[in-house]
Amino acid sequence: MSTMTVTARGLSKRYGKRTAVDHVDFDIAPGRIVGLIGPNGSGKTTTLKAMLGLIDFEGELKVLGLDPRTQRDQLMRDVCFIADVAVLPRWISVRQAIEFVAGVHPRFNRAKCEAILAHTKLDPKMKVKQMSKGMIVQLHLALVMAIDAKLLVLDEPTLGLDILYRKQFYKDLLERYFDDQKTIIVTTHQVEEIEHILTDLMFIRDGKLLLQATMDEVGERFHEVMVGSDRAEAARALKPIDERAVFGKTVFLFDGQSPERLAGLGELRTPGVADLFVATMKGTYA
Repeated sequence: MSTMTVTARGLSKRYGKRTAVDHVDFDIAPGRIVGLIGPNGSGKTTTLKAMLGLIDFEGELKVLGLDPRTQRDQLMRDVCFIADVAVLPRWISVRQAIEFVAGVHPRFNRAKCEAILAHTKLDPKMKVKQMSKGMIVQLHLALVMAIDAKLLVLDEPTLGLDILYRKQFYKDLLERYFDDQKTIIVTTHQVEEIEHILTDLMFIRDGKLLLQATMDEVGERFHEVMVGSDRAEAARALKPIDERAVFGKTVFLFDGQSPERLAGLGELRTPGVADLFVATMKGTYA
């Protein structure tokens, strides 16, 4: 029995002539919050669908020690999947939503769900069409957090929400749901918002993993230096993976350069995930 939550070796998926996922290898340990980040069509959703047993694939993939192709029913007892928290049928009431989830998910804890909802203004008879977006998110979260799943897969969960609700969503998720026995995999375009909750990063483009690292490794491996024009050539000589102009200076991004060497050039800092992502997506390093 593997101790990893997810293990992939040579995971591939083709749709006709198009390769959606191209021989990727990765491991995800329990108790991690992993950001699977990439542009549209990069293979993020295909990778998630493979993990959830929704599509066939080539290569090896084990999720919670099970093969999603042949043991999907067993797997889904311990997995919870959410695509977009702002989507619930407009006619459904709070009570009906609870009944529905209780009917489909064996590990749903109704008492826990009702306890979470007690902290909100939601009433059992209230219908989705009468709710504000914030209330819909609260309902969705209560339903999810009451499922005792070992793996929570979030595919662009906050697409339809404005920034306040997106922040609240992740805050609640961390404080009331997450523990070291659970694993969360989240895909998103809004990297900045989940940066502070992630333990691991996976960048995917054209079906290939361009980066897989813990946030600690990212901090040790990547550095940004803001350099005046007089030192720009010296910085370029150290082979940055990206550069961008900011207020008449240049910010250089380095992979694996020693901080001591870089400190002489200018102000050193750890890059944000969004800047790292943009640099990676330019395809500047193989």
